[in-house]
Amino acid sequence: MTEILSRDLVVPHGRATTREEAIDEAGALLVGAGAVTDAYVSAMHARERSVSTYMGNDLAIPHGTNEAKDEIVRSAVCLVRYDAPIDWGGNPVRVVVGIAGVGDEHLGILGKIAVVFADQDEARRVLDAGTQDELLDVLQAVNTD
Repeated sequence: MTEILSRDLVVPHGRATTREEAIDEAGALLVGAGAVTDAYVSAMHARERSVSTYMGNDLAIPHGTNEAKDEIVRSAVCLVRYDAPIDWGGNPVRVVVGIAGVGDEHLGILGKIAVVFADQDEARRVLDAGTQDELLDVLQAVNTD
């Protein structure tokens, strides 16, 4: 089984300074992993224009529109953590989790991520993590059935 979240999809110190750049950064990771096409990244921007993917607790979960499902090659998750908050439509975001789910797999993935970020201690671990391995350890649950 291919891991949904692998070490190469985790960036502990993202470079983006705007919401649009952060979506591009997450999208590029998914494209680079062979999980989605470039058109899916465009659909991530389209989704953001229609409804914010800000989730609270310094987290945003950008993902494509339903119309872009055909642009997903395999399910994958990427995580980019930022040292300084990014303005996400008036909300501070330090963690961007890009999601691409084949079929309805994105719902299960979203649920697992929500569990991590609903726990204040786990959310703090993500914000305080300084390495890929530390971040991967916190979110390892997305790779389990």
